[in-house]
Amino acid sequence: MAKEYALEVKKIEKVTTPYRKMVTDTFPVRKSIEVIKRLRKYEPRSMSGQPLALWDHASGFNVFDKYGNKWLDWSSGVLVANIGHSNPEIKKAMIKQINHGLLHNYCFPSEARANLTEKLSKMLPKPLKKIFLLTTGSEAVEVCLKLARTYGQKIADKKKIAIISFNAAFHGRTMGSQMAGGSPALKEWIVNLDKDMHNVPFPNCYRCPLGKPNYQGCDTECFNKFVKNITKKLGGKPADRAAGIIMESFQGGGATFAPKGFMKLLRKFCTANKILLICDEVQAGFGRSGKMFSFQHYNIVPDLTTFGKGITSSMPLSAVAGRPDVMDIYEPNTMTSTHTGNPVCVASAMANLDYLVKHKVVQNAAKVGAILKAELHKIKEKHTDIIGEVQGEGLVYGMHIVKEGSRNPDGDLAHLISAKCVEKGLMVFSPVGLNGGTLKIAPPLIITAAAILDGVKALEEAITEAKREMLGEGDNL
Repeated sequence: MAKEYALEVKKIEKVTTPYRKMVTDTFPVRKSIEVIKRLRKYEPRSMSGQPLALWDHASGFNVFDKYGNKWLDWSSGVLVANIGHSNPEIKKAMIKQINHGLLHNYCFPSEARANLTEKLSKMLPKPLKKIFLLTTGSEAVEVCLKLARTYGQKIADKKKIAIISFNAAFHGRTMGSQMAGGSPALKEWIVNLDKDMHNVPFPNCYRCPLGKPNYQGCDTECFNKFVKNITKKLGGKPADRAAGIIMESFQGGGATFAPKGFMKLLRKFCTANKILLICDEVQAGFGRSGKMFSFQHYNIVPDLTTFGKGITSSMPLSAVAGRPDVMDIYEPNTMTSTHTGNPVCVASAMANLDYLVKHKVVQNAAKVGAILKAELHKIKEKHTDIIGEVQGEGLVYGMHIVKEGSRNPDGDLAHLISAKCVEKGLMVFSPVGLNGGTLKIAPPLIITAAAILDGVKALEEAITEAKREMLGEGDNL
């Protein structure tokens, strides 16, 4: 579970590399404490879950405070800054739009919105040819749930409304998106859960729902178990009851991809039973996994997909892409959004997508990601006692920190490792996944091989020191 980083000043060693610089004697920086205290006073407690680096500005794959410290960013600001922070092309496009004089236009037609929806449509494979621009990833997920249920009732009857999703999935913070998510703890506040929204085990080959120690080419067995599960939950044939199956293209909590064979069977199953397959690409899209869209790893195309985060590398904008027959279900003015296609956000998205293609950023994510993957596995082999698995592709990985001799997550150790990383000038966000036991690694996609190797050095040092400190050798002031 998420933990608050204590406001305890610690002595740290100074760091100077081409990519990291820690010049202050302590962390958190003493001068930053007053600001952090104000944040904790005026913001809800839920906002206090990240390492205590006081971000001042960021550029490329580096983050800076105003005290002279420089971090190598392995967070991308929670998988947003795909083409780096403060990209000059994005800044130029946004300033141009601001100076042009249109900052908001609601649903009234605008050329900016026409340009972006056309660009996205042409980037995507058929049948994902209609685009709905929104603001947040959660909002995009809500739209997909709405469309799936409406479509199910249109082609069948009031019974075809069930939504199937997976254990451990994360789809957002709003009510519908959290009911679709796979974390029971995040649903407790809702109380009256939708009886037609169901979670089933995800085909996670590290923590196999069938109890297998590793992947054994068991896609058909796993999928048959999935069908049996949903049939039981639905109390009847899936074709009669299920409107949509929603899943992250990779589960964000662990950077966990489903087996390709399972996904191909799922695609055939959805088609045969007229169930909409929804791939949530909010954090997975636009090169993050070494392909433009992460569902491409499976050689399938969903019926609906959500985008966000890396769509702009900066600004709040999301999107739903889908089949025209599904996207056009609602009449004019009955499915809209106040800030749909905000002109400044659209400008950032256009510049972002142009930069991705022009500078072959996706190819870089695949190439440099292969180096990162190899290095993370080297660290795993060195620390097999506490690293259970490394999962991911491209430039997104989950390092699963476990209690020695088990696959049980060790959230306390993962939390300490993340703190040590930041003290060494390597920016990571708070651990995620099962019991907060997964260290998530997601650098900007423009990162270089040399910077990756520098970050790996810091990570390995942080792991070694955190293991030692957990034995009681800390030195807090």
